[in-house]
Amino acid sequence: MAELLEKLLEVVELGKADKNSPYPPALKGQDGASEITIQALEAGISPQAILETALVPAMDHVGKKFSENKIFVPQMLMSARAMGAAMVQLKPFFTSGEIKTKGTFIIGTVKGDLHDIGKNLVAMMVEGSGWSVIDLGVDVPSEKYIQAIKEHPGAVVALSALLTTTMVNMAQIVTDIKAELPETFIFIGGAPVNNEYCKKIGADAYTPDPQGVVEWLAKLVA
Repeated sequence: MAELLEKLLEVVELGKADKNSPYPPALKGQDGASEITIQALEAGISPQAILETALVPAMDHVGKKFSENKIFVPQMLMSARAMGAAMVQLKPFFTSGEIKTKGTFIIGTVKGDLHDIGKNLVAMMVEGSGWSVIDLGVDVPSEKYIQAIKEHPGAVVALSALLTTTMVNMAQIVTDIKAELPETFIFIGGAPVNNEYCKKIGADAYTPDPQGVVEWLAKLVA
């Protein structure tokens, strides 16, 4: 059983989603994250153990490598895709409550901005660290964030923006959320923003990369 979990950790870290995936070339024709997750479940390994012993450590390794510039966005996306393939097999256990999540994380790209690569990376990393993720998509107005928070009390919220022209919308969304739901913890992220801007608009945290979000969340639930 330990071998299956070690293999799952390896294929997720290397970005091998399933047997048909051509990446990485060294694992061509071998089982990927999807198949190995099924094998682990069939072997009697608990869904929680699969998440905590293989998927969470794999994405932790990936996040740290990305932060240290040892891998770049394409490799990170492949790892996220592999993690997603494993999570498809585990979804029923999240729904049933058999897998206990650390909390709910709501994320979206702010109104006026249609960029989603950064948002998607953060969402996958956070899901891979054991959180339930609600992805609101792109071009998200204040009302949509507020509705989602009301549906998931106590959720942590993240706002993403890539365009300098949408920074003003990010500020307005933070203001609107805090006015109606002042206890909400709000992350901001994206190329044009920084820690100074975070403080200026009243958000609670800024991180330059997905791993930083994961580390912040770990502190919040510690």
